[in-house]
Amino acid sequence: MSSDASLRILVKALAALMGLMITPCFQAAVQMDLSAYDPGSEIRVERGGDQVSVRWAGSGGRFCELVLSLNTDQPLVQSVATMDGPWDRPEVILRDIDPVTLLTVGERDLAKRSGWVVFFDKVHTRPSSAYRAVLELQSARVVSGSGWMRIELSSLKAGGFHGRLDLTVISGSSLLRVDSVLATQEDGRAILYDSGITSGDSRWTGAVWMDSKDQLRRTDPSSGNEIEHLSVRYRTIVAEGERGSLAVFPPPHQFFYPLDFADNFGFVWRGQGYRDRVEERSIGVRQPLDGDRRYVPWFNAPPATEQRLGVYWLLTSAKGEEAIGEVARYTRGDHYPALPGYQRFTSHYHVEHTLDYLKWEGANPGVARRPDRLESPGFVEAFRKTGADIVHLAEFHNGRTPRMKTRERLAQLQRMHSECKRLSEDDFLLLPGEEPNVHLGGHWLSFFPRPVNWVLNRPNGTPFVQEIPDYGKVYHVGSRADVLELMERENGLMWTAHARIKSSTGYPDQYREETFFRSDRFLGAAWKAMPADLSWRRLGKRILGLMDDMANWGPEKYVLGEVDVFKIEPDYELYGHMNMNYLRLERLPRYEEGWGSVLGALREGAFFVTTGEVLLPEFSVGGVESGQRLNLEAGRRSLLEFEVDWTFPLAFAEIITGDGSRVYRDEIDLRNRREFGRETIRRELDLKGKKWIRLEVWDVASNGAFTQPVWIDADYRP
Repeated sequence: MSSDASLRILVKALAALMGLMITPCFQAAVQMDLSAYDPGSEIRVERGGDQVSVRWAGSGGRFCELVLSLNTDQPLVQSVATMDGPWDRPEVILRDIDPVTLLTVGERDLAKRSGWVVFFDKVHTRPSSAYRAVLELQSARVVSGSGWMRIELSSLKAGGFHGRLDLTVISGSSLLRVDSVLATQEDGRAILYDSGITSGDSRWTGAVWMDSKDQLRRTDPSSGNEIEHLSVRYRTIVAEGERGSLAVFPPPHQFFYPLDFADNFGFVWRGQGYRDRVEERSIGVRQPLDGDRRYVPWFNAPPATEQRLGVYWLLTSAKGEEAIGEVARYTRGDHYPALPGYQRFTSHYHVEHTLDYLKWEGANPGVARRPDRLESPGFVEAFRKTGADIVHLAEFHNGRTPRMKTRERLAQLQRMHSECKRLSEDDFLLLPGEEPNVHLGGHWLSFFPRPVNWVLNRPNGTPFVQEIPDYGKVYHVGSRADVLELMERENGLMWTAHARIKSSTGYPDQYREETFFRSDRFLGAAWKAMPADLSWRRLGKRILGLMDDMANWGPEKYVLGEVDVFKIEPDYELYGHMNMNYLRLERLPRYEEGWGSVLGALREGAFFVTTGEVLLPEFSVGGVESGQRLNLEAGRRSLLEFEVDWTFPLAFAEIITGDGSRVYRDEIDLRNRREFGRETIRRELDLKGKKWIRLEVWDVASNGAFTQPVWIDADYRP
């Protein structure tokens, strides 16, 4: 028997024994409801006086303990600790901790054309109010399932929002999730939140963080307590104690509402007197009110939706630097790992390198030496840190481009092409691409398998294609038909950018019957978590819904991940806004060869999309991979088989199918999977009457991955 199996048997036996000591009646004013708690759970709950202790198996073979006070005159968290075994004496990290949540409530402009499905809103320019959430302890409830346990404490209030405080632990993980679960009946509310801890414990020896330049920083008891907003790596700050550390960090992607810029705006705080509402010494994660000061939409909070304002505490016996390393494992070091047989492709970046280069050239005629920021632009280093193999740009995203005359336009393209070639290497491709935004309706992206010269207007009498000295073949497009013919001649692809939101509101729906959309040159759409809503278990519902709609419409369309941000530097918070497309592609082509194989993988649906924490190296239905066609045999069921690799504990998988008009969902509960695993999961399915099938997998932090559809041939005759 393995050591893990022996440990699980021991913990269950101990939990069952301790369960005999638990009764639902206590002398304290606040009763503990245990009706939804399984006494045989691996996670042990014990009540003694006004205290409740929770012990569970943590990461790396160690155990964790959380002790709560149900006496409202005491700090809620009496102590957090780790120990070698379930019965060992706890090694206390910190005592006398109170979770702290600040809720900022602003106004959503529902008069805008999209209502809740909005990006172009400037919530930060309108009045808002900030509230420190107050827990008026009236009830306590324990809920448990296979390998997890949650304590629900009510009632929690913050302005016009009411709810509870949830504390969730998962067996095999040293993470404690702290959620302020709040809802309002008020309409038109947009929110932000800050979440962290306060403590007056003398064991708290200092705060530790890794700054955005990769330098370790720390405070000590002699350091001042003035408030600091810190730009850090891994969105993490650590309270270091004498016997270990408590790291505080948010869900890595869900925490960020969409912005045009991914600068590191100081998402962590430390000090005393935070926002004039937290008098105590505190640390935590924060969401700046003004973002990038452009369009700042915050999070949606529609009436009667439970907004989960979440933060993680990592309990560890390690010191601060090692604790940061433990947190970084959950995002693989903010890195997308290589997978055999795949290339990592990321799309939709307005880095504006070409425009910067041309501007410098115009101001410095005849100067041969480029400045360092152009010679070795920071965005290349930033991309390479993430593990990206292929970056697809979306340049010239401004209103002048469609009106440019031929020579000016061609000079731009020539510089973009030459710079992409120069900055590409054998193990990294920087590929030209644009967001042209003319002729089709809404916004869209273009992608060619080689450098192509094309002008976005076609005055009367101008030929569709012509030869121009120094440039060769040049296309002029002035209509939807021209765009489609260009894509067909050059084997290019196009797709809707930020579909159904921003300047693509109403698209691709409005042109779904057009010839260009139904063409195989129109790929589909792109996925990004926008708008943001903290009541959702998954990210990017807007596009996942469109993906199902397009599959039911008929033509084979796919959804790739897009990032859609502007300038990037190595110290930016890129990972929080990022996603990655894993293309089934054995070899990375060289720039000089052309990259038709990249477009081929996209066009064939041979890829999956991920935030990074959940990977899907294998997915097939009846032995058929995504983008391919499955021939059903009458009377036989089909085997769904997928391999999933994860970091955070998993939450659920969902099998989504469609019959051409309706969408069907079948959820698989994965909450009993421990952190950092890899598993192949199989299901026998009856797909009679279905036309397509795809898969999503999500973890407890709303990180996830999804496949492209497998198409089902309903006309098959054995």
